Amino acid sequence: MNKNILITGANGQDGKIILKKLSKIKVNLFLLDRKFKKKIKKKNIRYFNFSLNNKIKLEKLFKNHKIDIILNLASNNPNFSENNYSKHYVENINNSKNLINNSIKDKNEIRFISCSSSRIFKKTKGLVNENSSVSADDFYSRFRIEMNNYLIQTQKKNENFIFTNVILFNHDSIYRNKKFLIPRVVSAIISKNKKFLNEIIKENIAMDYSHADDICSGLIKIALTKKKINNIILSSGKITHINDIIKFLIKKNKINLKLDFNVIKENFSVIGNNKFAKKIINWKIKKNIFLAAQEILKKNFK
Repeated sequence: MNKNILITGANGQDGKIILKKLSKIKVNLFLLDRKFKKKIKKKNIRYFNFSLNNKIKLEKLFKNHKIDIILNLASNNPNFSENNYSKHYVENINNSKNLINNSIKDKNEIRFISCSSSRIFKKTKGLVNENSSVSADDFYSRFRIEMNNYLIQTQKKNENFIFTNVILFNHDSIYRNKKFLIPRVVSAIISKNKKFLNEIIKENIAMDYSHADDICSGLIKIALTKKKINNIILSSGKITHINDIIKFLIKKNKINLKLDFNVIKENFSVIGNNKFAKKIINWKIKKNIFLAAQEILKKNFK
């Protein structure tokens, strides 16, 4: 019997990529988001247009359909400088709890995949793993830490509730929201916005960046595995500087754009140790952030 998989936040970057991958295998997909621009017409795919704060519709969904796996991608994700209490903490945690509480009502076994963030780590630079200390330095990281604790409590009370907390690092693709850094950098390169690019270059931003296609392949492996995994990191396992991505795109596409790369500021970031993921789910990295950036540029370059 085919597994019934509910994907929340299905209209976001990761949801779109995962849908493409899962639509090729024998599973029944239930896609939930506030809105969908395009819909695939297949018997094994159903769409639900509402928010996770709609308790009545969510309760009806679980009542009418036996869900085996939940891949919870839905959340208000902040950009680099955003920190909104109502949006990034209150709404996120209430919606997530609403989803979890409805999922356990029918007492059937359910696998719940929660996507956390590298923002939770106490360290600000160097290598981190699944057991590294966490710290709530903003409203979003507070939500993620409290959510993981709630998942632990729920599992203790419900033996049929199996959860995995997946800690994700930065990842991009052609589906990435335009408000985030790499799409903004690509847009600036295309428009030759030297002022914006030189400001970014001065910051010498360094992050653990991955191609979203690799991250989504890992999420699918985690969702479909029979192994019980409480915490797992999906990351590139290395640091990439935005400045190197800018240089790569300019050279690769032969763009006539002279920028000032004489930076003094030294920047650091945490790096995700992905050894556990490679071992436990046989996860392999096949692409990189430079390819993702190039794909974004090719999609938008006219």
